[in-house]
Amino acid sequence: MSTLVLGAVAYDPKVVTIWSGFRAWLRRQDLPFDFVLYSHYERQVEDLVRGRIDAAWHSPLAWLRTRRLAAEQGVRIRPLVMRDTDQDLTSVVVVAADAPFATAADLKGESVAVGAVDSPQATLIPLHHLRQEGVDPDTDLRVLRHDTGTGLHGDHIGGEREAARALLAGRAAAACMIDANHLAFAQDGTLPVGSTRVLSRTAPYDHCVLAGGPTLADGLREHLTALLLSMSYADPDVRHLLDLEGLTRWVPARETGFAQLAAAVEETGFYDTQGRVTATGYRP
Repeated sequence: MSTLVLGAVAYDPKVVTIWSGFRAWLRRQDLPFDFVLYSHYERQVEDLVRGRIDAAWHSPLAWLRTRRLAAEQGVRIRPLVMRDTDQDLTSVVVVAADAPFATAADLKGESVAVGAVDSPQATLIPLHHLRQEGVDPDTDLRVLRHDTGTGLHGDHIGGEREAARALLAGRAAAACMIDANHLAFAQDGTLPVGSTRVLSRTAPYDHCVLAGGPTLADGLREHLTALLLSMSYADPDVRHLLDLEGLTRWVPARETGFAQLAAAVEETGFYDTQGRVTATGYRP
């Protein structure tokens, strides 16, 4: 049986620990498995579609680009699994607790802080949400972008944290972030408890996807999927790895939770219909 090679983006040193641990566990289950690390998602996407790797642990934005490139090149890409924590997430538009704003429309003419240009959770999806609420980011707002870790698709939350700090410092009237980080920033003191409130919340969306590429044979695909789905949080050999990766169990991947991000990609021209990178000012 040939070795299954997976790609993952090294957005944090813990990625080495996570996938080294998964590699050891999967090999003990008789799956020949290895991984390679990438410095950004765009190259990982291209290598998956071109068959240089067999599978990839993808951000939601990387998954959307993969689908476009695969359709253009006539190859088959399959979503395999995602984390239980990747489903039904929301982003929030946060303001100071004593701010005079009652609805998103009240932000017209104000500055709004966002994360990196390629962050689905702190830029693309919340700005799409504001458009849906009748606020055009291009004409109604001054968008303050924080391009920390571009190419990492928001996995590096430095830009998101800087957006929160801009709100706290009064440089922005509102800040966009994923709901979980709004809570985390309160816990770590970035946003002192009680200093902010949620002005508006996006509809639920899904996040990361483990995708299989055109070189992934059916037998290996089925074996990898079954093994990941069998991982138990009760197993001490994998619990610490699952904790590091932010899940309690793997679940079958679905494609129904990406409509908001797909709309944001269209609105901003982030990728063209063939999957080429066309976002203004984006340098992974």
